[in-house]
Amino acid sequence: MRGPHRRAVLAAGLALLMAGHAGLAGAAEHTPRLQLTVRHTLAAARPAETIAVPWREVARQLPGARLHQLAVRDETGRLLPYQVTNVDPQAKDPRGEGKAYGELLFQHDFAAGEQQARFTIEPAEAVVPPFPAQAYARPVPERLDDFAWENDRIAHRTYGPALAAPAPPGSGKEVLVSSGIDVWFKRPSYLVIDRWYTKGHDHYHQEQGEGLDMVAVGRSRGLGGTGVWNGQQLFTSGNYSRWRILANGPIRVAFELAYDAWDADGRAVSELKRITLDAGQLFTAVESRFTAAGPQPLRVALGLHKAPAYAAQAPVISTHRAPDTLAQWVRQRSAGDFGTALILPGADGHGADALNELILATVVAGQPLRYHLGAAVSWSGEFTSAEAWQAHVAAWRDRLAAPVQVSVDPPAGGGAP
Repeated sequence: MRGPHRRAVLAAGLALLMAGHAGLAGAAEHTPRLQLTVRHTLAAARPAETIAVPWREVARQLPGARLHQLAVRDETGRLLPYQVTNVDPQAKDPRGEGKAYGELLFQHDFAAGEQQARFTIEPAEAVVPPFPAQAYARPVPERLDDFAWENDRIAHRTYGPALAAPAPPGSGKEVLVSSGIDVWFKRPSYLVIDRWYTKGHDHYHQEQGEGLDMVAVGRSRGLGGTGVWNGQQLFTSGNYSRWRILANGPIRVAFELAYDAWDADGRAVSELKRITLDAGQLFTAVESRFTAAGPQPLRVALGLHKAPAYAAQAPVISTHRAPDTLAQWVRQRSAGDFGTALILPGADGHGADALNELILATVVAGQPLRYHLGAAVSWSGEFTSAEAWQAHVAAWRDRLAAPVQVSVDPPAGGGAP
């Protein structure tokens, strides 16, 4: 249901764009175009594949191109939603982000066996209205500085400084020091973060027709929180201290969370997480960079809470470990079963402490540690068993290992692009 449903959700915005293009057919041969071929090596389907085109290539092929006056088409001529970001993955100085366009993003559902697809980008005659948002993030100061993000399939949050501040005597204020990551399982494809925070804490922990928060985090790592492991003990940061949003839909949300220095077994360590979630996907991509006193490598752990479900659901939890994967499947009495997973390419071990199952990697301070965290619930209809969830995790790992390749086609009639 996901692919067709997502396309239906976007139809209204695309209809307006089509109207703006009605007069282009007669002048089509005079319209400059950027033509792309996208290839990959997997035989399996790749739904909601995000295709990224450097904006410098768009500007080179389409001089004077504007982010709000473009048309992106597939081989059938169908217009596709797109997003232009201020994030350039190739930039040597990340402090320059926000000063220039970075990438043009759009998505394609590759069918099984479809290993190649072609697309065209061209100027639009009219201003293109915003596309319906399918990815979104924001800080939530009204809920003790939570930071929350979501797409059309899943939602997450983590905890900010106000939640960690000492409570005045008699205030009844919740206090929690944790850099764990929470999961909200949602039923609709529309965005729910704002509505759920308006409903309030006691309501989004109950099923009221849109899904619910049914994952326990507390002081654990939740789904993919990090720490420094000395072989026996996990040393973790406090709540995030600063945030910065880099891109905010409609296709991709990207932001950074900074964690101030903490004592990691006598060594001061801090962390900057860059978090990215695309529409249509269950996995969030994370890039962590650690700063540490001294030159020695860090032993970093990512964790899954050993008790991720509330006791009233009488959960039965199974854990699956593979060389670069840590996954769980949780069977529950009535709220629905769910799975969680971490994919850490280059992982070099597993471990555990009292609260968490761990997957481990050796990291040099200042170098990026890249990993993915994901979750799914049985009442989505897609994953009704641990085996089905593990198969999806393995398929996503295969996608990460075989990214799509984007090439610019020569213009029609030959010649250099």
